[in-house]
Amino acid sequence: MNLPLVFNFNEKYAILTLLLFVIEVSIALFFRDRIVRPYIGDLLVVILLYCALKSVINAPVWVAIVVVLCFAYTIETLQYLHIVNIIGLQKSRVAMIVIGNSFSWEDIAMYTLGVLLVVIAEQRVLIAKRKKII
Repeated sequence: MNLPLVFNFNEKYAILTLLLFVIEVSIALFFRDRIVRPYIGDLLVVILLYCALKSVINAPVWVAIVVVLCFAYTIETLQYLHIVNIIGLQKSRVAMIVIGNSFSWEDIAMYTLGVLLVVIAEQRVLIAKRKKII
């Protein structure tokens, strides 16, 4: 099977990436609640990563989704292993925010839900494009 992964700037995904990044930073800076920061932030981060990937690489949707989900699961697994402590960055606020320091099944669930929302959105876009062609 030939999977052409071509570097190709996509303005729509780039704009979505910037918008989601601003939202994520706002959540990190201004929310100290029990819903938005821990759940919505995790859900949005996989969508952000997906859009970032698709903004520079013309990969099939399912390939981009698998890459993003594997990346998110890997980071969560590294949190379980306390990788920040192992590499000596436990005093780094940036490392603690970016990598994190505690494994959570809820995070795994939110990453999965975020990817499912991407699948639904991409399917709707595809259906809308097909309707315009016919």
